[in-house]
Amino acid sequence: MRLKDRSCLVVGGGPVALRKVSLLRKAHARVTVVSPALCPELAALKARDAIEHLPRGFEDADVDARVLVIAATDDEDLNRHVSELCTERCIPVNVVDQPELCGFITPSMIDRSPIQVAVSTGGSSPVLARLLRSRIESFIPAAYGRLAALVEGYRLKVKARIPDTELRRRFWERLLEGPVTELFMSGREDAARETLEKALETGLDTRDAGGEVFLVGAGPGDPDLLTFRALRLMQLADVVVYDNLVSPAIIELVRRDAEMIYAGKKRNLHTLPQEEINQLLVRLAKEGKRVLRLKGGDPFIFGRGGEEIDTLMQEGIPFQVVPGITAAAGCASFSGIPLTHRDYAQAVVFATGHLRDGSIDLNWKMLAQPRQTVVFYMGLLGLPIICRELMAHGVSPDMPMALVEQGTTQNQRVIVGTLATMPDLVKDYDVQPPTLIIVGEVVKLHERLKWFQPGTDHTVKSLFSSQGQVVEARSSTEGAEA
Repeated sequence: MRLKDRSCLVVGGGPVALRKVSLLRKAHARVTVVSPALCPELAALKARDAIEHLPRGFEDADVDARVLVIAATDDEDLNRHVSELCTERCIPVNVVDQPELCGFITPSMIDRSPIQVAVSTGGSSPVLARLLRSRIESFIPAAYGRLAALVEGYRLKVKARIPDTELRRRFWERLLEGPVTELFMSGREDAARETLEKALETGLDTRDAGGEVFLVGAGPGDPDLLTFRALRLMQLADVVVYDNLVSPAIIELVRRDAEMIYAGKKRNLHTLPQEEINQLLVRLAKEGKRVLRLKGGDPFIFGRGGEEIDTLMQEGIPFQVVPGITAAAGCASFSGIPLTHRDYAQAVVFATGHLRDGSIDLNWKMLAQPRQTVVFYMGLLGLPIICRELMAHGVSPDMPMALVEQGTTQNQRVIVGTLATMPDLVKDYDVQPPTLIIVGEVVKLHERLKWFQPGTDHTVKSLFSSQGQVVEARSSTEGAEA
């Protein structure tokens, strides 16, 4: 709100009211405080004529002609009355620590004027908002405020020099992600200004007008597992081509105005065949767009990333590849199952359980070797075949086996059984993709090492099969049977 030279009212004269008065004064508002008494700090402000003081109790007429009112007393009835009065008169009102009575809330502020960052919990936890603010503040040096002021002085010049909106945005991104910001942050403000002036004279080079593809691994589902580079490129993209395995929480982190293209990649239901995806990336890049190819897990582990960049290289399209945490590493870690362990497994093998013509064409003899962990991607549909073939090639029916559904997310379920029991367990639990299958003695460690507990609405139950294997499932439906 623009509060400069506008009349605001604070009801209350104690330390809490002082904090609100300080916020209003930072916004250059004309502040009136109504209270029988003032704390020493407010009294000092009154003595300097920095605030107006009405030395009495609150009266209804006090809210007249105010653009904003804050109730900061320890009288709940009075606070409620002020709230109701302002609501009736359509005056924005805030009641300290009572969000249900507020027409607006005051967030925790990071002030790097003219840059401002507000952190809010919707009134549910101001303390948490302040803690988050303190963390964010450490990433935003004070020099950013001066940098923003510098940019403001050149906005009209740049707009006149580069009238195209898209090219102008790229111009600013190139400078602010690179030389100008680096010079400014190192204290060389004159050099930063000279660099900006020189860039304005030369305009955009050929790199700025051309397209590029960012092949980014989105990890197994938890957005906190994204890399810093992935997050940065997700904010630069003009177009996003994403797969079914990319979680909605990660999609939310993409630049808001980017064009979204869903490529599908569900089993037997590919919205776009792989060859069409390859050509789509080429076409979009040749149109001058920066294309984010967002894939679940890591793009080079059963993600066909190699095929995509092969096409890009043939067409001469610039690209970047950002690795992601592959599902095997993420799901195993969040399930408390080490993929290797000196007492159980000295090797780990990744295999695809994707069916082709009704069968899985794998080197079963190699997969059946002892003292190793085998991880199957996309193996849910072929699970009976996987179990059957491993047992047929000498693996014990009692070999521990885990199936992880929606790993690393708050909907994660872990089902633990054996090669002999898992096909029936999957039917009983109505398992749905995405899933990951882990086979090996390391699965025994799950019960002892499980550390990740999804949200409190997840029920946890343990059963024992006739062989004594632990069977654990977490249901995302409250009250569901395990």
